[in-house]
Amino acid sequence: MRNEYEKQLENLNVELIRMGALCEKVIAGTTKALFSGDAKYTSKSHAVEEEIDKSEHNIEHICMSLLLKQQPVASDFRFVSAALKLISDLERIGDQCADIADMIRFTTSYDLKDFKDLEEMSGAAKDMLSNAVEAYVKKDKDLAITVIQADDKVDALFDSVKKRLIKEIGKKAEDGEFYIDIIMIAKYYERIGDHATNVAEWVYYSITGEHI
Repeated sequence: MRNEYEKQLENLNVELIRMGALCEKVIAGTTKALFSGDAKYTSKSHAVEEEIDKSEHNIEHICMSLLLKQQPVASDFRFVSAALKLISDLERIGDQCADIADMIRFTTSYDLKDFKDLEEMSGAAKDMLSNAVEAYVKKDKDLAITVIQADDKVDALFDSVKKRLIKEIGKKAEDGEFYIDIIMIAKYYERIGDHATNVAEWVYYSITGEHI
């Protein structure tokens, strides 16, 4: 019985790491599609998002089995309950990348090479998620805190993108729809940063038993 318990915990760990890696992959792929203007990457983003959804269901099943059948000890109970919470944020990251992919078809006719702040923002959001997953793998509460603090950078970049685009709309009203699309895409990246923060907070809780 104990062997089965340990096996399920290890399986949960593996699945969580896999789901985090899928989220990193979909952020990178969607960003590549956005700045290359290559629509083929958008379909790949949707395929990965579907994998993320399947992974969420698998993890939910493992967690419920552990909670209902195995009666985990206190530290393991924290780990399992935190897993149920953080996979919701990972799933939302997948959804938001799919939303960005859907919007890319409206931006492909524009050159985005000058939108360095948006590109930096997407990279910062991806780094937050990568570090949150690493904090989970290594059970590193300090790295989890670093992720939480990094959200300020993503928020500041979003404000920079937004202010710039508002000025551009005033100068080139004919491109107003494009600029609004870019603001919405930037907002999705800002929300991805928020979800990465939530993941880090649940990682911190799973390690310490304390909520930030």
